[in-house]
Amino acid sequence: MSHKLLAEFIGTAFLLIGVVGSGIMAANLAGDNIALALLANAIATGCILYAIITTLGPVSGAHFNPAVTLAFALRGEHGWKNVAPYVIVQIAGGIIGVWLSHLMFDLPILQSSTTARAGVGQWSSEIIATFGLLFVIFGGARHRPDAVPPLVGLYITGAYWFTSSTSFANPAVTIARAFSDTFAGINPGDVLMFILMQGVGVAVAAAILPILFDRD
Repeated sequence: MSHKLLAEFIGTAFLLIGVVGSGIMAANLAGDNIALALLANAIATGCILYAIITTLGPVSGAHFNPAVTLAFALRGEHGWKNVAPYVIVQIAGGIIGVWLSHLMFDLPILQSSTTARAGVGQWSSEIIATFGLLFVIFGGARHRPDAVPPLVGLYITGAYWFTSSTSFANPAVTIARAFSDTFAGINPGDVLMFILMQGVGVAVAAAILPILFDRD
């Protein structure tokens, strides 16, 4: 179990380094061109997802996301006793990843985001984004297990653009990004509602995806 937890910690840390680090670099280079910055941020995030899922999937399952861990547990594919340890190391790894991003770009390590992300549009986006992520994971696992890493990377790259929330779809990522007052940040006051909506996405997926993907 220890090697699985280490994999989840390192993988989630690298995920946040990819999200926050590329966001900082994109904002620095793109100036006021937010569209260009978002494009760079999305591509880098998709790339790091492909890399960490491919390399760490055989070790821990490459969840890097409490919503994914919960979804696997609901399907009986991840022991309930292992849910809390996975979630704890995912959150811890995410925060460490944010701090390492700040270190690399010579920014204050400890920050709190001032970027407001709230409203029905963004909340509904998190439901859809989380459902879509699980749809891709479990659909890929059912029909093309070897394609899950690129499927997830491509899905998140696209979802940065077709959701108004830029597709957090991950409670650990949501919490960690509250610790960064940079391009990728989220105001701590907006975190709880995002996580609740991600939970709704998991519930919808738990109801619908078995109908699609658990049939012979």
